[in-house]
Amino acid sequence: MRKIILFLSLTFSILTVAQDRFQKIDSLLSYLTKNDKFMGSLCIRDGENVVFNKAYGFADVEKQIAADRLTKYKIGSISKTFTAVMIMQLMEEKKLNLQTKLSRFYPNIPNAEKITMYDLLHHRTGIVDYINGDSITAKNIYRFHSKDEMIQKISTYKPLFEPGTKHEYSNSNYNLLGYIIETLTKKSYAENLQTRIVKKANLVNTYFPSEKINTAKGESYSYTYNGTQWEKIPEWENSIAYSAGAIISTTADVTRFMYALFDGKLIKPTSLEQMKEIKEGYGKALVQFPFGERRFYGHTGGIESFRAVVGYYPTEKLGISLMVNGDNFNRNDIMIGILSIYYKMPFPFPTFTKVDTTELAKFTGTYVSKELPIKIMLSEKNGDLIAQATGQSAFPLTFKAEKTFIFAPAGIEMIFDENSFVLKQGGMRFNFTKE
Repeated sequence: MRKIILFLSLTFSILTVAQDRFQKIDSLLSYLTKNDKFMGSLCIRDGENVVFNKAYGFADVEKQIAADRLTKYKIGSISKTFTAVMIMQLMEEKKLNLQTKLSRFYPNIPNAEKITMYDLLHHRTGIVDYINGDSITAKNIYRFHSKDEMIQKISTYKPLFEPGTKHEYSNSNYNLLGYIIETLTKKSYAENLQTRIVKKANLVNTYFPSEKINTAKGESYSYTYNGTQWEKIPEWENSIAYSAGAIISTTADVTRFMYALFDGKLIKPTSLEQMKEIKEGYGKALVQFPFGERRFYGHTGGIESFRAVVGYYPTEKLGISLMVNGDNFNRNDIMIGILSIYYKMPFPFPTFTKVDTTELAKFTGTYVSKELPIKIMLSEKNGDLIAQATGQSAFPLTFKAEKTFIFAPAGIEMIFDENSFVLKQGGMRFNFTKE
């Protein structure tokens, strides 16, 4: 009897510690939501079991439709991992292999006779990214693009480098893989997604959308914070992101997808090992996320103002996914906080200190740079410092330290001096002076 009581006491103690850990994670996300830094959803999965699943903020701010654990979000480039799995399945079915040439399907694309499925999967083709490398397409992301139009567009690009010589991320690669899936199966990408992954992994809220966002179906819009309120971001046309980034899902589903992938429910172990092969930082739609001595496998995604990440740590069978539809804080910093708390590591909550308006007034004005062909206008609004670059939307700056402000979603840091500031972004520095 004494042993039973001792066992029950120990079990209760373990559950209490775990619950306290999840309460702290909930407190962090609630704190960010309260400060208009975050809206979205988090799921943590231990093997097949979901141990934390909660949403924050709104799916539709205007209609005040609160998000819940079943709210569905666009997952952006996490879609690439789904696409890669389907390609690996087709290889297991002997319908193609890693050395199959792109010329078998699209001979008019430059270097098609040199580009292999391996190159497409690893972003080693030299094909221009039709979204980030083509300003014309970027301006037309809100209209329908047919498959033929996209193939023709990709066929006109001048190669950036010889296939196989280096890695450069390009959405074009994964659109082509999606088209190849359709060609080989004679079924749509949406149908393949349902039969090849959704049914096999027992997903319940994952699909390729056929129409615009519909909150009546539990789908969410995406938002950015303009300094005063959440502002809805216009939707892209689904044919643009397509197999490179248009899938809709939930945090619970994408963690289940990763569990199914690593548990052998979708592809053979040998195929999984091929997907895990990292070359210049990228596998076959899998990347590694280091956290201390741990190495998570997964992918990130971003479309409109949605930001998503999913990671899986095989040793512990731990899956974690964060989806953001209110983008006003660095997603990576949020994940570091979540994992730090989960693994009982120290993590101080960020502070969002308001600067006195008289101090903010010292920074306001229009700034120019000899290094960039833009002006940046800084103004004060409701106690926040607001920045707006030439031809771009305004965005709020968050106080970080003395004379330093940041805009976390874009990785921008601005360090002020008298009548000037240094803008840091992506490892680059630009000097601005006040007009």
